[in-house]
Order: sequence, then structure tokens, then C-alpha cells
Amino acid sequence: MIRVVLVDDQPLIRTGLRVLIADTPDLEVVGEAGNGADAVELVARLRPDVAIMDIRMPGTDGIEATRRIYAETSPPGVTGATGMTTRVLILTTFDDDEYVYGALRAGASGFLVKDMPLESILDGVRVVAAGDALIAPGVTRRLIAEFAARPEPEPELESSIAPAPARRAAVGGITEREREVLTLVGRGLSNAEIAAELTISVATAKAHLARLFAKLDARDRVQLVILAYELGLVAPPG
Repeated sequence: MIRVVLVDDQPLIRTGLRVLIADTPDLEVVGEAGNGADAVELVARLRPDVAIMDIRMPGTDGIEATRRIYAETSPPGVTGATGMTTRVLILTTFDDDEYVYGALRAGASGFLVKDMPLESILDGVRVVAAGDALIAPGVTRRLIAEFAARPEPEPELESSIAPAPARRAAVGGITEREREVLTLVGRGLSNAEIAAELTISVATAKAHLARLFAKLDARDRVQLVILAYELGLVAPPG
């Protein structure tokens, strides 16, 4: 059973998601919050698998709440894709890109848009709970291109990603095949597409990804995409 906390300042949104999840056998709503500060407290107390987080909320917004949750629910000394206790899935609107960049920096495992089909949102919760990352289809490459075009992350948003020198040093320790996989991840390819591109099995592609998570101290697929751009392995479309 995947335990979920709903965080949104609009009661109607929370009610709709709660009703939907109530009819889903593998998901369970264990708590709700109407602002970021309450969300941080709720997550600390309940330790859900996933927090579905809005961004624009009164007081503590979703970015700051995500940063706190990421910091407080990652076991001391444990990093990478398996270190998270609670994962944050941003549920926002298409026009909130500026906030989404910050949320990914702060530790979110991905984002969905509120006008997506409800079943797609449920699938997104499952993907994030399983330790992967998800960005809404149709906006992935646009988001990545905009993200990569930014010169450097804001200092206050850098906490969830290692400093640039450490990243560059770490990437020097990966194999040529792992570098190819990282490049393809940066281009937005799925595991199956990576396998087809490199003429390897999907299982082998997943194994390379697991090693990249460990070697680059990356939390999830979203962070690998960011790293691929920051390290110059993929150029923004121009």
C-alpha cells in the first residue's frame, strides 16, 4: 500500500484527489495539509511514501516545503536514489515552470500538471513511490531546455545537488558506456529507448542507471537529466 499525503491550499483539489484515491486499492491518503508548513510537520509525523505537493500556497510554499521534507526525510549519511523516506511529487499548472525548476532543485522527484487525466496522476504517484522520477509528458524537453539554459542554480536551491566541481570529478569516474547512458537520459529517452539506441537489453540499461545513481550521488532520473546538461553532455536545443 502506497501511503500518500495531499498538500494543496484548495480544498476542492484535495477532495477530488482523496475521493479518487479512495477507489484505488494500492493507494491510501493518510493526511492532508493546506500549506507548506503544515505539510512539513505532517510528513515528519506520518512518514508517507509520497507527498503530492502544490507550489503556490500561503506562507511556506511548495518549494520550501519540498526542501525541508527532502532534508528531514533523507536518513543521515544516506544519499542517492534509495535514500529518500518520503518523495515529493509536484502537482501544479503548466504556467508555473519557474517554480517547478526550484522544486526540482529542492528535491522533488518530478511534477505533473493539474489538467492531466486523473489516472495519469495516480500512475505518477506509483512511479515516484517506486523510486523513479516523472515529468509530465509533452513538457519534458521544454522543461529540460529551459532548465539547462539557466547559467547556474540559485544558491538557495543548490542544496539537493552536489557542487559543480564535485559533479565534474564524479563524472570522470564513470565508464564510457555509462557516459552514453547519461547522455541519452539527458535527451529524455526512456529505459526502453536507451536499450534500443545502444543495442542492449532493458535490464542492462537499468543496471547502468543504477550505477550512475550511485557514482554520481544522484537522487533519481530528474537529477541525472540535470547533471547531463550541467556537465555539457547534452546541449539545449537552439
